[in-house]
Amino acid sequence: MPLDLPGGETLRGGRLMLDLEGQRALAWVKARASSAAGMCVEAAAHGDGVAVRHSRSPEEGALLYSWEEFAAFLDGAKRGEFDHLVDLPAPRGASRES
Repeated sequence: MPLDLPGGETLRGGRLMLDLEGQRALAWVKARASSAAGMCVEAAAHGDGVAVRHSRSPEEGALLYSWEEFAAFLDGAKRGEFDHLVDLPAPRGASRES
């Protein structure tokens, strides 16, 4: 059962989430390479860290990460540590738009 916190934050499955109402005031950014069909990830500064959400379904909430967690992820992305994930086949019924 989710634990509701002030400011639209919810603790769900051990992870801090931000609901749609809590997301409204944030300045969201996404990569220039994101598809026009909304198949992209957005990020926004939030308090002591970064909120991350899928742009097509913000109502599902945004995950909240500390600055340190997000910096470690960006460092790995810049070093190509996640590049192999782009080469995986798309799940059945999904498409890979670029």
